[in-house]
Formats: sequence, C-alpha cells, structure tokens
Amino acid sequence: MIAPKLKKGDELRIIAPSRSMQILSEEGIKGAIEQLKKFGLKVTFGEHVSDCDLHYSSSIQARVKDLHDAFLDPQVKAILTVIGGFNLNEILPYIDYELIKDNPKIICGYSDITALAWAITAKTGLVTYSGPHFSSFGMQKEQDYQTAYFKKCLMEDGAFDVEQSAVWSDDEWFIDQENRNLIPNEGLKIYNAGHAYGGLFGGNLCTFNLLQGTQFMPDLNDVILFIEDDELTDPLTFARDLTSLLQQEKLKNLKGIVIGKFQNKSEMTDEHLHFIFDKHPTLKDIPVMYNASFGHIQPMFTFPIGGFVEIDTESKLIRIIEH
Repeated sequence: MIAPKLKKGDELRIIAPSRSMQILSEEGIKGAIEQLKKFGLKVTFGEHVSDCDLHYSSSIQARVKDLHDAFLDPQVKAILTVIGGFNLNEILPYIDYELIKDNPKIICGYSDITALAWAITAKTGLVTYSGPHFSSFGMQKEQDYQTAYFKKCLMEDGAFDVEQSAVWSDDEWFIDQENRNLIPNEGLKIYNAGHAYGGLFGGNLCTFNLLQGTQFMPDLNDVILFIEDDELTDPLTFARDLTSLLQQEKLKNLKGIVIGKFQNKSEMTDEHLHFIFDKHPTLKDIPVMYNASFGHIQPMFTFPIGGFVEIDTESKLIRIIEH
C-alpha cells in the first residue's frame, strides 16, 4: 500500500515521536520551515511537538496522540518527524494500526524513527520512508542533493536511479553552517558482485534490532536490506548487531545488502567491514555494496521501506522501482 504523493499546497505535519523539537534552535526551525515551504508545502505542528521531559522527549500518550491526530486529519497529506532519539519503541504497543491502515499517508524520518517505520509497514502493509527529518531541512550547504531525492521519492511517480553525493559530512552543521567539513565522496564500494531485485527494507541497524522477537518485526522475505548505523557503533558492535539480524527467523532468502556510509567516530574502515562480511557465508552468494549516501551523514537520499529496488554491482546501480 503506497500513500498518495505530496503535491504543492499539501499540508505536512511535523510530530516528535522520539525526541522533542525543544532541542532544536530557533534558527534551525525557521530554516527548515522555509526550505519546506519552497516545495509549496504548508507546514503544521503536532500539539505536543515541543513537550520535553528528562529524556528530552514527551509522554507515551502525548506522542501517540500527535501521531493519531496526524493520520486522522484529512488536511494532512504527509508526516515528517522532528528528529531521532532513543525511545520510540516505547510507543509501538499503543498505536492504533487499523487507524493508520484506514488513513494511509506518507511518513518519513530516520535513525530511531526506523522502529516506527518498520512497525507501521509490518502491521499495515503501508510503505514508509527512510529520509530526512524536519530538522535535516535546516541544513544549508548540500541541501540540493537531499532535497532532490526527497522530491523524487515523495513527490514524484516512476522509478529513479540513485547517484551518490559528490561530498559528504558528519559535522555539526547545526552549530556552524558556514565552516563545514565537506569530504569528497568515494562513491559506492563493492564487497561481493551481483545483480538483484527485491523488496526494500532498511534503516538504522541498532534500532530495528530492537524489534526482534516482537510483533513489530516485519516478515523479511526476498528482501534487499539497506543498513546504516550511527556514531555509537564501532566495528565490534556493528559486527554483532549485523550477525543478530542475519540470524532472524523472519529473514528468508536475502537478495542483497547495501550499507550506508559510517560516521567518522565509528572508526569503521574497509578492512574492518570486509573482515565482518567474510564471517558470513550467506554474503558470498548475494550482491553487497557499501558506502552509500544514507545514514547519519549529510546529505542523504530518501528510500521506501516496503517498496521495491534493483541493485547491480557492475554498474553500481541503485534503482528505486516502487515507492
């Protein structure tokens, strides 16, 4: 089930199902609103979007209410999350998934929002999206790449190929917009060659591993996994989290893997990554690419969770087919 695409004049609702908008600067909020208005979108906010507790979040009830209100409001055509965090999985048992199924809409975010996206797709069949948060649109430099793929995935129909960004960064752009550390991008790298079609499931590895053993873990049959992790990971942590995912009973007939770019603090190198991959015989039989322009880096491309993708290592192709 794919929700209608966004178009000019549509209302975009901002909610905070993880961390509160209160942690953002006024300048960042203003910049994000201005950027989204350039798309011709009307930006509105959930009632509890700025509530803030000891965990820089809000109550389960407040977060669920804003989510339900956004799906129920006929004027709202898409939902964008403020930012990630650590506690989104708290709200999953209290969501009315039938309500969402009866009112399908675009919902987009990344990091901790992976738990919500996977749960919604698992429980309703609705395609969700891994892509920029509301806060991401406050970034000035390199916004064009991010904006282009956000539009391709959420505002346009038809298949599209993903080119990797020319530069990348994991700097604190929200503190200093001018003095950015922009690094030339080496582009996609290949661990194991091949060509594959499959359903696309992906996002933040340590977050979707929180769903293991719960009703919110999707059936991962004939899928291509898009996997990324944040600065809290390191080679050892990533290795055991990847192993845990590959051992899931719900993961059957894995078609391929695409790994997003790692942040510098993770200290992940090509040598570490190949060493980790070498441990898994299943990865010797499927295409595996890494260093893709998504994850906790900027800029990032948007992709559909529950959509359909084609990958080919020879031409370094990522083609989003159904979104």
